[in-house]
Amino acid sequence: MAVSTQSQPSHPHHKPKPQSLLETLSVIPWTWVVTYVYLSIMLLVPILAMFAKAGTQPPGEIWRIATSPIALATYDVTFVTAVLSALLNGVFGTILAWVLVRYEFNLSIGRLTLPIKNIIDASIDLPFALPTAVAGLTLATVYSDNGWIGSWFAPLGIKISFTRLGVAIAMTFISLPFVVRTVQPVLQEMEKEIEEAAWSLGASQWQTFWKVIFPPLFPTILTGVALGFSRAVGEYGSVVIIASNTPFRDLIAPVLIFQRLEQYDYSGATVIGVVLLLISLIMLLCINLLQAWSRRYDIK
Repeated sequence: MAVSTQSQPSHPHHKPKPQSLLETLSVIPWTWVVTYVYLSIMLLVPILAMFAKAGTQPPGEIWRIATSPIALATYDVTFVTAVLSALLNGVFGTILAWVLVRYEFNLSIGRLTLPIKNIIDASIDLPFALPTAVAGLTLATVYSDNGWIGSWFAPLGIKISFTRLGVAIAMTFISLPFVVRTVQPVLQEMEKEIEEAAWSLGASQWQTFWKVIFPPLFPTILTGVALGFSRAVGEYGSVVIIASNTPFRDLIAPVLIFQRLEQYDYSGATVIGVVLLLISLIMLLCINLLQAWSRRYDIK
């Protein structure tokens, strides 16, 4: 007698067993895991800790600290001078990058040839390597009323060191390399045949620059401006020396935060730091949106 065996049909609504957390993590590429861990340790956790520290204060106290007259004055000095220095570097940094890429110039003295272009190119990175305190001391000396440059403006009634103008110069100095080093590689990759084609069609040099070169270069310039702005907003070492650090005159937010820490006012320093972070984030977001809009010139 034959006995037929029938396999148990699988349930049509059978649900797979949910994976454990370890099984889920095992299928994630290790590069993603390293990225998440590194960003969390170096960026997210410190920022969240700062927000948590500021959140320990009552909302009314947070508002009082963030909108105090001295805090509002430091926001004005910090962001206005940072924006001006970033825009200034955006213009002159682009010109400097253009000269370094498109021109060859050296100084010949007899049989000796000095690589002036290479010297200038290497000196662009000095603000990266120079300690900010040394940079501030140097700038304060050069732009003082008795300095090499400040002595030319003193008879005209223009005071640079220990004023808001000195703060702008310090921010411009430390953020200059960002624009140059961002724009320079893009200019090197641009094909000169495009310019020659524009010239052959009757375009002038200015028309070629504004209509052919500048549109695809604009997003890169914005990137350098954003990096320079970020660097200028957080600058402390050089500004604290070249400025008088007088409230309502040339006191910047990072110096005010340090003064609060010296007074053991950790909550006040944290609140001002959070406001500085939020305003910087909003401004950088606006720059990124402008950068995305400018990429409409990119060839798809």
